[in-house]
Amino acid sequence: MGHPKKRKKTYEKPRRPWEAKRIKDEKELTDTYGLKNKKEIWKAASFIKKCRREIRAILAGIAGAKPTEHMLREKEAILASLKRKGILKQGEAAVDLDDVLSLSVENVLERRLQTRVYKKELANSIKHARQLIVHGHIAVDGRRVTIPSYIIREDEEGKIGYYGQSK
Repeated sequence: MGHPKKRKKTYEKPRRPWEAKRIKDEKELTDTYGLKNKKEIWKAASFIKKCRREIRAILAGIAGAKPTEHMLREKEAILASLKRKGILKQGEAAVDLDDVLSLSVENVLERRLQTRVYKKELANSIKHARQLIVHGHIAVDGRRVTIPSYIIREDEEGKIGYYGQSK
């Protein structure tokens, strides 16, 4: 069960640590999104992997026999959660389970607070956006947020700004 005060790991390390192509791709993502280290990429990849695993289990249950009410509720809950977080676009009329299977790490990294602050032009660079967040100069819906990896929900998108008297 583990110690109650110690948090469990939220990511999985790559199976092959010295694969050149993966290292190169991770370096590009790190530079593009201004990430501190590769662990942030691995967390996003683990989140996507978990969603895909759940959707594949639901698809197998639906294809194998008559779908149960629990499976359908779980499917709707996963899709609603991903839409609320902005990872799946709400504008699309019919979001299907195949859309979840085609998600990539970039979809999750685009929804991070650090990326949204930079895209909203509140910072001069992606690294500057991270520094503003960590130093407490950025607020979401009037609340100070000091976590660059905070996932911005769709309804919070327009509520990103400077905190209080920050310059």
